[in-house]
This record gives sequence, C-alpha cells and structure tokens, in this order.
Amino acid sequence: MIRQPHIHLDIDEGIDRKELARLRGRFLSLNQTRLQRASSALSTRQQLVLRLLPLLFHVNHPLLPGYVSASTPAGLSGFEPDDDLLAEAQRLTRSFSYKPRRGNPPQPIQALFLMGSLGTVAQAEESDLDLWVCHSPELSTAEVTELQRKCQLLEAWASSQGTELHCFLINPGTFSREDREARLTSDDCGTTQHYLLLDEFYRTAIWLGGRTPLWWLVPVKDEARYAEFTQALLSKRFVRADEVIDLGHLAHIPPSEFIGAGMWQLFKGIHSPFKSVLKLLLTEVYASEHPNTRCLSLRFKEAVFANQLDADELDPYMVIYRRLEEYLGQRDEQERLELVRRCLYLKVGKKLSKPPRNRRKSWQRLLLERLTADWHWDQRQWERLDARDSWKVRQVQSERRALVNELTYTYRFLAQFARQLQVASPLSGRDMGILGRRLYAAFERKAGKVEFINPGIAPDLAEELLSLVQCPSPEDDQEQQWALFAGSLAGSEWQDHSPLKRSRHLIELLAWAQRNGVIDNSSRIAIQPGESDLNDFELSNLLGSLQHSFALPLPEVDDQALLEPSRPSEVLLLVNVGLDPLRQHSQQNIHMTSERTDSLGYAGLRENLVLSLDQVCLNSWNELQVSRYDSANALLDSLRDYLNALPASGPAPRLQVRCFCRNRAPAIARRVEELFQEVIACQNSGRSRFLLQIQQRFYLFDLTPGQVSYQAVNGIAALISLLGEEQSDFSPLALDRHALEGEDLALILPQGKPGCVQVFYRRDGEAAELHVLDERNALWRQRLPFRDEQSLLTPLQRFLSSVQQRQSALKSLSDLPGQPLELRYYELLPPLPGRAQSLERRGAPQQAERQPYYPVQAIIEQSAGNRRHVTLYCNHREFSELEYGTGLFPAVARHILAQREGGQRYPCYITDLDLSATPGGAAVETLHYLRYKAELEQALNQALQEA
Repeated sequence: MIRQPHIHLDIDEGIDRKELARLRGRFLSLNQTRLQRASSALSTRQQLVLRLLPLLFHVNHPLLPGYVSASTPAGLSGFEPDDDLLAEAQRLTRSFSYKPRRGNPPQPIQALFLMGSLGTVAQAEESDLDLWVCHSPELSTAEVTELQRKCQLLEAWASSQGTELHCFLINPGTFSREDREARLTSDDCGTTQHYLLLDEFYRTAIWLGGRTPLWWLVPVKDEARYAEFTQALLSKRFVRADEVIDLGHLAHIPPSEFIGAGMWQLFKGIHSPFKSVLKLLLTEVYASEHPNTRCLSLRFKEAVFANQLDADELDPYMVIYRRLEEYLGQRDEQERLELVRRCLYLKVGKKLSKPPRNRRKSWQRLLLERLTADWHWDQRQWERLDARDSWKVRQVQSERRALVNELTYTYRFLAQFARQLQVASPLSGRDMGILGRRLYAAFERKAGKVEFINPGIAPDLAEELLSLVQCPSPEDDQEQQWALFAGSLAGSEWQDHSPLKRSRHLIELLAWAQRNGVIDNSSRIAIQPGESDLNDFELSNLLGSLQHSFALPLPEVDDQALLEPSRPSEVLLLVNVGLDPLRQHSQQNIHMTSERTDSLGYAGLRENLVLSLDQVCLNSWNELQVSRYDSANALLDSLRDYLNALPASGPAPRLQVRCFCRNRAPAIARRVEELFQEVIACQNSGRSRFLLQIQQRFYLFDLTPGQVSYQAVNGIAALISLLGEEQSDFSPLALDRHALEGEDLALILPQGKPGCVQVFYRRDGEAAELHVLDERNALWRQRLPFRDEQSLLTPLQRFLSSVQQRQSALKSLSDLPGQPLELRYYELLPPLPGRAQSLERRGAPQQAERQPYYPVQAIIEQSAGNRRHVTLYCNHREFSELEYGTGLFPAVARHILAQREGGQRYPCYITDLDLSATPGGAAVETLHYLRYKAELEQALNQALQEA
C-alpha cells in the first residue's frame, strides 16, 4: 500500500481541486471511524437515536419525534437518507413515508455535529450527546423559537430511549464573530471561552450531516490569513458556499481565555479534581506558550494534512495526553506526569486488572494497555486504581495531596499570568478573588478547621468497624489524646496499628470522621474511653447531633457568600463531652437532691456543672471549625468568642446546645442554651452590659459588638467597685436570672434608666445602706447612720440638686437635655413571710431646700502632676490649703463646732461641690461628685470627732 503524500495547499501557486477532495476525504474517513466507535459503545436504543438525528432534523412529520408544526425549520443541507435509515424511521412510525425535496428548496439546518467525549477513549456508558445544530443565519426569531422547541421535544424523546441529549443552536454567522449564547456545553463557563471552545470543537466534533467545516481546508501555516485563504477558496469556486460551514479560525487566542478556562476548571476541580486536571494542565500549557500558543486542534489538522491518520493517536484525549507528556517531560516534573497518567486512566474507566465482561477487548482497552505498558505500570498499579470505588481514608489522603497541590499550583500560575500580562478579563478581578476563596475554603488548613479529604476522589469512605481510643500523648504521657482506628481492636491491640486520625480532643476527631463520611449510620464503633467518662450512649448521641446539624452533602456555596467575609451559619455547642460533672458522686453511687438546681451554682456548694464546651461551627464558606473550651472559664470564653463571631448585620447562626453526660445532661444543656439566648437578646436590645454569677464569682460582660469582653471579680464588695467604674455614656445592665439571689443588688441593678439618678436605701438597725445609680448607670454605695428618712435623704437631695445646677451651668443651652435629671427614691423592704424582698417608690424629702441648713461648699482643682487642691467654704467663709495646708480639715471642723450649740459632733455633709477644674469638667457624671463628696465628708467628720 502506497502512503499518500502530505497535502500542500497554496493559494498563491494555485490549488488542485483533487487535493481538496482528498483532504476532505481524510477528515471524513477519520470522522467515520469516530462515529463507528461512538455507536459501538451505545446500547441498541441509543444507537437508534444517534442514527435518526439527521433525518429528524431533515423532515417534519407529525408522527416522528420532535414534531412541532409544519412551519418548523427543517431540511439538512445536502442530506439524503438511505434506505436503511428510512426503514429505521418506518419501524418507529409505520405511516411515515419519505418524499424527496424537489427543486432547490432552502435548507435551514446547515450542519449537525456531536461534541465531547463521544467516540473517544474516554466514552462511558453515561456519556451524553452534546449536539450542535448549526442553522441558517436567515432564520427569523420566530423560526429559531420553533426550532428550539423541536430540540426540546427531541431531548425528551431521546431521554425516553435512555439517551441524555443536549441540543445547542448555533448561528454560524454570529458565532464566527464571537457572538453566541453563554452556554453551549455543560463544560462551558460562558462567552469567556470562545476560542478554546472552538479549539475543543475542531478536535472532538463528530460530523453527522450537512455542510463540512471550511476550517478543514485551511493549512495550519495559513491560519493567520484565514479570511484571505477562505475568500480565495470561495470566490474562485474551489469549494461551493453551500457545501461548507464557517465557524472561524484559531490563529490567535486572547490570554483572557486562558484565565477564564483555568478558573472554570479549577471551580469544577474543587469537587471533581480527577476530571479537571487534564484540562487544567492543558490551559497551563497554552498560557505558557502565549503569545505563540499552538492549540491542539492545529496539531490535529496538521496530522490530517500529513496523512497521519492513526485514529488512536488522534483521539482527543490521546492528543491532550501526548502534549502534556511532552510539556512535563521538558520540565522534568515526573510527579505531575504520573498524576496526569492516573487521571487519564480513571477517565477512560477500563479496569485492566480484570478481564473484560464479554471476553472481547474494546479498542479503548487495547489502547490503554499499550499506554500503561509504555508507562511501565504493573498489575499492582492497575489494581490500586481499579479499586478506587473502595478506597478508604489512607488511599484518599495520599491522592488528595497530589490533587490539591495541582489545583493550588494552577491557581497561583493563573494569578501570576494575569498580573504579568495585566490581562483584562471579565473573570480576572472579582471572579479570581471568588475562586481563590473557594480554594481557600476547600483546601486551606488552619487551626481548628476540619480538613475535607475527599473532594470527589472516592465514592465512599465509610468504615464498617472502627475503634475509638483515648491514649497517652507521645509528647507528654500526662496528656491524653484520641485516635480512630479501622477495625475492631481489643485491649492494647491499637498499639500495633496506625490510626486513621489522631486528635487532641474527641469532638475534633468525630467532626472529621462525620464531615468525611468515615462514620455513617452503619458504622459500628468500639470504645476504649481511657480516663474519660465516655460511653456508648453519649458517643451515639454526639454523632447523631453532628449528623443532624451538619447533614451531608453540605449545600453549595454561592458567589455572593464568597464576596463577603465568612460568617457562622450553624453552631453546635456540646457540653461536658466525655466528662461527668458529678463524677465523685457517681463513683460513690450518691444521688444529690437540692433546691438549688441551677447548673452554674448547683446545690449547697454552688458547683458549676459546665466543665467544658466544644463548639462546632459551619460558616458561610462551608468551612467546619471546632473550638475546645475546658479551662476554669470555659463557658465565659465560649460565650465571648461566640458573640464576637456574630455578623454585624444579617441573620444570626442557628444555635443548638447538646449535653449527654451522665448527670443532669438535659438541665445543663437547657441552662447553657438559655444563657446564650439571653445574652444575645440583651445585646440585640441595645443593653451594653450583662452580669453573670457562677459559684461565688461574678462576671461582667461588655457587649460592644465585635469587641465583647468580660471582667471577673470575687464577692459583692469587688462587684460594687467594678460597677462603680465611670461610664462614657448610659450603659444599660442586664442580670442573669440566677445572679445575686437574695442580694439588694438583684433588685437595684435592673432599674438603671438614662437621664435619671436613682437612690435606693435599706434600713439596717441604726445604719442605712445607700445605693445610687447615676444617669449613666454607674453604681455608688455608702453606709450611713440612720435616724429617720428625712435626716438620711435631705442632705443627699440638697447635694444632688446643686450638682444638677452646676452641670447645667457648665453646658451650652443648646446641649442641655429637654428635661433636667430626674431624681427618684426607693426603699428596699425586707422579705416577710409569704413576701419576697421588694422595692417601693418613695417621694423626695419634703422641704429639703426650704429648711435652714449650714452650707458647706467644696471646690476641687487639679494642677500639673495631677495634684489635687481643695478649698472649702463654710457658710461662705473660705478655708484654703494655701492658708491652712495639711491642717485644712481640722480648721474647718473647729469652725463648724463653734457654730453648733453645745459643740455637738453629729455628721457634717457637703452641700455643694465644684469639679469644673478637674479633667472632664462639664462631662463629669454624678458618680464622680458622689465619690468626692464621700471622701471629703469622711475626712471632715473624722476631723470633727478629733477636734
């Protein structure tokens, strides 16, 4: 057999029509081989669909599939069905009879092409049919609509025959000008891939009928002068216009397409990396060659011109592989090449470790055997890849490393490519950022994040038998860790096995197993709890809670969520995991009964039953994170971090609290959940502080959004000091319902009100406890002698009235509130039989301003170095440190005693105070006045007693 020579076409020297015919024949011969290969892999019914498609677009018949109306565009250019095809149609519809078209009627359907993996080495049983229906540019909008409806009906009919058909209408007139619909195939990311889509079309398309591509007839060397060459072919009638279809050329591919295509494949690769690696690497090859990119379709065409028509070597996937092999070989990147080979092997899907089902080897299998022999693969390598459906954790983790490395490498390559060329692409800014976040969310490791190890690598990682073991940490024998082993291990057998996963904390390990499907409903788990209190009941419920809160598969993350910072969407709090809060009592088989049932102050010793919290959080980027809190302040730290993670706007995450420990689990979970909800409601209502009591310790939360913090103090005295700190503005305070039980403050603190100074007093024998909440809700307390209400409250009323006058005088009239500060008085009444302690409103002291009194005014000034100077005025007589120095208060005391009948030594009160020369001036709150007042009165009354 004489090999036909390379075909040379040169419009400058003249073209032989026989050469053009021979060239077209080569393409059609190769096309026929591909069509036969495609058909041979289909079922009988699928083959029928494939054979009938040209006829169904050529004729309109009411009883044939796809009929819409007699006016629907029909007629495939140059197509005439043979007798066998007509017989197929008549078996489908007996009343059908074909009538050849007479004359030269219009042929609105110019060509039909199949595109994709059909007819390739990677064709699988589930491969669908992507059909390009190229129609006349002359069709009206109404006719295109009719044709679209016909396509939909044909898709439905094909589906009834077990074939997944997708029809795409192509207008060649607009397509060659890059004006097309956004989606043409399921692998197309839109209009950003026109040339790369065309490249894929030219090397994968199977022609079913109609006109043949004009591109076939243009030599590769003339691709850059495509318009000139094709114009010469048509104008000189080397080919007739009604015999060819022009979809454009591939002389140049804009660099923006490499970014768009790479990003699209990266997006798909996050969930199906094996399927994307080949196309990702091809994009890298193309981009690395820019601006002299020589796409594979040109190599394909060059081979046909050179009469190199080996259908195996020109198989689209083989063409890709050979180019990647060449590229990676030149770069000496053997690991990446091995990954490519594994991806190709899995894509082809022929299990070489097992004999074919029908004992006859398909052409795909024969080709794959030759390839793997060249790769020096053996039976063991085949068996490993053929067992992919049964891969478990270890195999998946090994493969994941290579795949994730490839995906992240490609992302960095594309980002650098875009920066270097300053590529202006619709996908290079916003979408590059979104894709980067998708990759980050899927693969980036960070503290507490549960790693997802199976992005489409294996179908099922579930283990039937597992062992969960608490064991000493190799770092420190005093610390414990958890390990998960495949199989059921007894006693110390685990020491001879390698675990699937180790974690410091149990929930971190269980969340990993649940997220990756290692544990499912059929898994049986043997527990070796070690020093923990974990049992089968608790473990079962922990897993159930994880499965319920984070059901798989997780919902897809949309682009809008990735445009914003991640935010928590689902939070599960697990309390006392593996811990019994009443362990000592359980060991002694003692069941405690007490009226004090609060889980944060249980029984007489007010025990805190919340020992640890594990927070499992799913965020808006589908990242699953686990945080462990097991310090003395576990509950407080967990609450603080939860509040700080809440979004500034938008919906709050769904919160669930669960507890399955041995003692009081439901009550503990309910108490923690109620506390979280109460604090959240408090923050949402605008209250800026929250007081919580655990045992004898108090915790004051500052609820500033995003900056939540807390302070801890021991005892009532320390709490009063903390609540007496100055406030920059009114600061509402909420109390936990169990805080300060039986204390005066439990009634006083919730009464805070802006623009109001409130005085609370309680008689205690010959003394009185006096509390004041000022206009900013700061607390002040003082214990004073008690004779009667009038003598207790009148000096305070006078003082507060003068303070108001001074504060008003120091401000601009425009800055003054509409109403002066309100003064309110309350008496705390002791509990009586059948009545709890209560508050009762009291009126202001009568005649406080009208009764004669001895005025004692103080002026405080602050000089450099924060030194304070006091000047006192007794009935308008001045007593200054300038005159008396350290003897100021004794001098004032002697003067006051001299004014009293018999020198009585009853207490003296400051009736007016000026702080305008201290830091803050007019902004000083009532609390400051009361502090200075108490300090001055203490010094003055002590001097009275000593005078």
